[in-house]
Amino acid sequence: MAISKELNISPVGRVEGDLDVKVYMEDGVVTRAHTQAAMFRGFERIMAGKDPQSGLIVTPRICGICGGSHLYSASSALDTAWGTTLTPNALLLRALGQATETIQSIPRWFYAIFATDLANKKFANKPLYSEVVKRWAAYVGTSFQSGVTASALPVQVYALFGGQWPHSSYMVPGGVMCAPTLKDITRAHSIMNQFRKDWLETTFLGCSIERYLEIKSWDQLMAWVEENESHRNSDLGLFLRAGQEFGLHKFGQGVGKFLAYGTYIHKDLWNKPKIETRNHAVISPSGFWDGSFHEFNHMNIQEHVKHSWYDDVPAAHPWDEPLPSPLPSQNLIDTNFNEKYSWSKAPRYANSPAEVGPLARVIMAGNPANAAHQYQDPLFLDVMDKFGPSVFTRSLARLHEAARLYVNINDWLSQIDLNGEFYIKPEERDGKGFGCTEAARGALAHWIEIKNGVIENYQVMAPTTWNVGPNDEAGNPGPIEAALEGTEIEDPHDPVEVGLVARSFDSCLVCTVHAHDGKDGKELTKFKL
Repeated sequence: MAISKELNISPVGRVEGDLDVKVYMEDGVVTRAHTQAAMFRGFERIMAGKDPQSGLIVTPRICGICGGSHLYSASSALDTAWGTTLTPNALLLRALGQATETIQSIPRWFYAIFATDLANKKFANKPLYSEVVKRWAAYVGTSFQSGVTASALPVQVYALFGGQWPHSSYMVPGGVMCAPTLKDITRAHSIMNQFRKDWLETTFLGCSIERYLEIKSWDQLMAWVEENESHRNSDLGLFLRAGQEFGLHKFGQGVGKFLAYGTYIHKDLWNKPKIETRNHAVISPSGFWDGSFHEFNHMNIQEHVKHSWYDDVPAAHPWDEPLPSPLPSQNLIDTNFNEKYSWSKAPRYANSPAEVGPLARVIMAGNPANAAHQYQDPLFLDVMDKFGPSVFTRSLARLHEAARLYVNINDWLSQIDLNGEFYIKPEERDGKGFGCTEAARGALAHWIEIKNGVIENYQVMAPTTWNVGPNDEAGNPGPIEAALEGTEIEDPHDPVEVGLVARSFDSCLVCTVHAHDGKDGKELTKFKL
């Protein structure tokens, strides 16, 4: 007779606000899951009726670790609404801000959020466990300390141009509000070189960036691991070996469809910003992948609220949906997971749930139709063919981005024309705008509608919204909900497997996780990470 059990795990995610997970199990295997965003933010309502440029100040405060990505989207939305002109320097400095914010997040996420779970006692019988604990145990691991310390370096480069990090406002419609000096560029190169020497090549890769970027297939990656002891014993080499030994490739599949908006605009290809020309201008390519590649079109996006704590409205594109109207608080006391159960909406692309994030980005990099200035990297099409999506594949994708981003940052620093223009004042007008980018965690977009000189409607769709969103109107689960299905939980008192799935999406883990029985509410355990 099958043994049924329910677990409520709270919280499991978000840097700002909590993510709760409810899982239903049969004989220790998750058969169904619900993700619950447990905090209402309401930034769209804050923006209503304000000056259009308020988004440059307000939206970077949405997140304490990816505020630059919100600034990037907010300024781009006004660029398309106002028909601005962007100089090559402006596009370079925007890309530098986005890239430095993303690359700093890679070691911080890996050591402080994800890899510490691999030191869990669940894996104590594995041959590589002692080495994993030595390096990646929280706070005391040798690589934990060096990796988290090194993560502070790239945002020093961001602060050189943005004035501060986080919550900068240096990107504005028409360009950027800074004009760096030769000293700034030289210092930025020096800081990134320190990041390379302190962590990227020495601790993480065990080889030069150039050698790593030669890898184009899974077999080549495995050959690289065994090429010498430096590769094998690097943190990436250890993850490749331990990830498979610990079985991370066997769970966390998800919906199998992927969406990327693309980012890093080529300095000469979007000087007159238009929504319809953006796909060609990006260096990190955009697209939708369901086994085949499709061109990205933001008009294919809708948000569902059937299972969200808002007044019911039909699924709609962000330009057409109303500002969120929360239900009265008395309606939220008893959560019914067959009805409304989350503050997150449920985004859908072409009526399908879609995973966003690093795995989506590296898949798009393998599109043979990519232009010459865009990433051309077939590695993850090969990895997907071997493993499919999983905790292992998703996490490896995040790590894989570090080397290429480093090269991009150095190249863009070298292309800045210190005698050129950085800002061209735009003419304000009413209209609609769309701005997007790829934050560290995935696709991020802002939609704005300006009427009578003020904001009529403002909609923000973050990567976390895509990945942790609830069921849609047809009952289809969101990406993390789907990824949890089929996961085997060895110990319900310590459901580390659920955490690994959520953290592979980088759902912004907070400090303490509690587990309690879903039927009687009795707390089973509490553990710190």
